[in-house]
Amino acid sequence: MSERAPVSTPLAHVREAIAHSCKIARREPDEVTLIAVSKTRAAEEIEPLLEQGQRAFGENRVQEAQAKWPGLRERFPDTELHLIGQLQSNKAEDAVALFDCIHALDRPSLVKALAKAFDKTGRRVPCFVQVDVGDEMQKGGCPVAELSGLLDQARDADIPVRGLMCLPPANIEPAPFFALLGKLALDHGLPDLSMGMSGDYETAIMLGATHVRVGTALFGPRD
Repeated sequence: MSERAPVSTPLAHVREAIAHSCKIARREPDEVTLIAVSKTRAAEEIEPLLEQGQRAFGENRVQEAQAKWPGLRERFPDTELHLIGQLQSNKAEDAVALFDCIHALDRPSLVKALAKAFDKTGRRVPCFVQVDVGDEMQKGGCPVAELSGLLDQARDADIPVRGLMCLPPANIEPAPFFALLGKLALDHGLPDLSMGMSGDYETAIMLGATHVRVGTALFGPRD
């Protein structure tokens, strides 16, 4: 995590909660990257977090990020951008040019598109493979049974796979799904876990999350 924000801010509250969860889990707070989910948020909503020292942000759509982040990055050039939404193969080159990490690698066609984009741009962006831990095809994600094959394809294409990512089913206790993702990562020798959002990031941290994606707890409810 980056430097501490003033205690009265939502950012400070989330950081304190992360630190508390890490203490319970006997982990260090700097083992957890807080990704502020800024999708649908205007630049003027994002700037206060940047000014408080937050540097990792998550966006769902390539086009939206292209519109608002170049200007913000001129002022805060050390910002890390994470693509946390589903990525269309035809947007792979734009995503590789803009983002520092991609959390939604989930199918063979995207492996091919990203490998081509890496070669064309000269950038090799670390990726998380999104796993469909809840068997919900509408959310995207690689089925658990197909994970080994997809990881082999990604490695053969020289894609830097950093870890696994998941979106547990809504309105169900998320801990078993986080535990499943952790086991899959361990089985495949992957160090990082992108899991946990505003309502469950503390549980995710206690089950090994290295990256938590928090939006509402930082920005408030969306309109």
